[in-house]
Amino acid sequence: MKKTFLSTLTLAAIALSLPAAAQFAKPEDAIKYRKSAFTLTAAHFGRLGAMATGKAPFDAKIASDNADIVANLSKLPWAAFGEGTDMGDTKAKAEIWKQAASFKEHSDKFQAEAVKLAAAAKTGKEDAFKAAFTATAGTCKSCHDDFRSK
Repeated sequence: MKKTFLSTLTLAAIALSLPAAAQFAKPEDAIKYRKSAFTLTAAHFGRLGAMATGKAPFDAKIASDNADIVANLSKLPWAAFGEGTDMGDTKAKAEIWKQAASFKEHSDKFQAEAVKLAAAAKTGKEDAFKAAFTATAGTCKSCHDDFRSK
């Protein structure tokens, strides 16, 4: 039941996000949307990080559930980096729009690693999970280093 609910919620979020770029009436709406997507991603990724670093015991079910959510959420924020969203309440660097191809590469890598993380978590093997978490975290760090103000 819980898994069905999470799956339904995630699918609904994805379905609603596909036309997201067309739905942003104002640049600040897009900024708010992407910040919300990143906040949710960070919350679930943080749970995984606690297990990967030994701050919480490894639980294959919890890891799998959270990794699935991260994989689905990894698709959401990118449509909200449209024209005019480089100003306002954002930590996005101007490089996002100046180096759009590189930014897209970073987002694609994160999405691909998030899918691998979800697959690794499903195996129930802690070592595989930790390796996939480290790779995924590396994509986050790389993108933040290049495209996010501190």
